[in-house]
Amino acid sequence: MSIAIANAFPNIKCIVLDLPQVVGDLKGSGNLDFVGGDMFDMIPQANAILLKCILHDWNDEDCVKILKKCKESIPSREKGGKVIIIDTVLEDPNQSNEFVRAQHNMDMLMMVLFAAKERTEKEWEKLFNEAGFTEYKIFPALGLRSLIEIYP
Repeated sequence: MSIAIANAFPNIKCIVLDLPQVVGDLKGSGNLDFVGGDMFDMIPQANAILLKCILHDWNDEDCVKILKKCKESIPSREKGGKVIIIDTVLEDPNQSNEFVRAQHNMDMLMMVLFAAKERTEKEWEKLFNEAGFTEYKIFPALGLRSLIEIYP
């Protein structure tokens, strides 16, 4: 995803943060850099941070820690700071469409594999508030996943 963003927007500097053993030998080019690190310790300063399918792998306590690190790394909302999250927002379990069934199947998988979960809007809101964010917007436009913007 980072390569696509960097290619589509050559004036934007993109940084991929991942564990050193994941990005160790990867070389950036032009406006794309790879940085080895741990998101629980430090996230590079940025105007916006994108977390794609990251938070559903973590329990609530760890999600709050990650989000607090994100908040430390972005400017105020007035200066353009935001965190963009692409992840599942669970819908009403009484709906009987295939997307909702798939979301709940993924929820069970996250519970079994990572002791984590997919979240409802209220559960997301609780995490955002605990991490010190003041506002959020959810755009349910990506099939199973939604685009969520949160602001300091």
